[in-house]
Amino acid sequence: MESLIKSIHEAFETFRVDAALQHEKNNKAAGIRARKASLELEKLMKEFRKVSLEQSKN
Repeated sequence: MESLIKSIHEAFETFRVDAALQHEKNNKAAGIRARKASLELEKLMKEFRKVSLEQSKN
C-alpha cells in the first residue's frame, strides 16, 4: 500500500507540473504529458480503491 501511495504522489506531481506548464505557457507538449499522467493516475486510483477495500475487509 505504501508503494502505491508513493506512486500516486509521483504521478500527481508530474500531472501538476505539466498541467501548469500547459495552462501558464501554452506548452502543447506539457499538455500531452499531463493527459498521459491523468490516465496513469486513473489506473493508480482504481488500484488504490481495490487495495483499500481489501484492507477494510480484514
